[in-house]
Amino acid sequence: MGRKYGQQGYQEKDGNRGESRRSQPRASREGPRAPRMPGFHKVVRCAMCGVQLPASLDEISHTSQCPKCDAALHSCKHCVYLDPASRFECSQPIPERIAPKDSRNSCEFFNVRTTVEKMTTSKTQRPSDSRDAFEDLFKK
Repeated sequence: MGRKYGQQGYQEKDGNRGESRRSQPRASREGPRAPRMPGFHKVVRCAMCGVQLPASLDEISHTSQCPKCDAALHSCKHCVYLDPASRFECSQPIPERIAPKDSRNSCEFFNVRTTVEKMTTSKTQRPSDSRDAFEDLFKK
């Protein structure tokens, strides 16, 4: 009976082809290859404009404002406990609803919301103009 496929290497009669590959040792490694994981850091962002707030604003006071859009930072929109699905839109037991969520308030439960983000850019210096950036691409 003839072969179904005429290509060389498909079910050869001698059967030695597969064994010859397996007899060669692989390059030995100690465990699996380590993944290239990006770094992570905690970030406080403005809920109105999205600008990253300075690290010195860990403790936000009642009069703090965003440096870019001048939005009040001590507000419900910047709080960890903001939950639109719960009563009064807050996960803490507050006695009454705080109506404008983006205005300054004096809630005693306020805690600034921080997010953990990937570090997508390195901390290198940015070139001063576009010509320097273009020339940096082709340096050896």
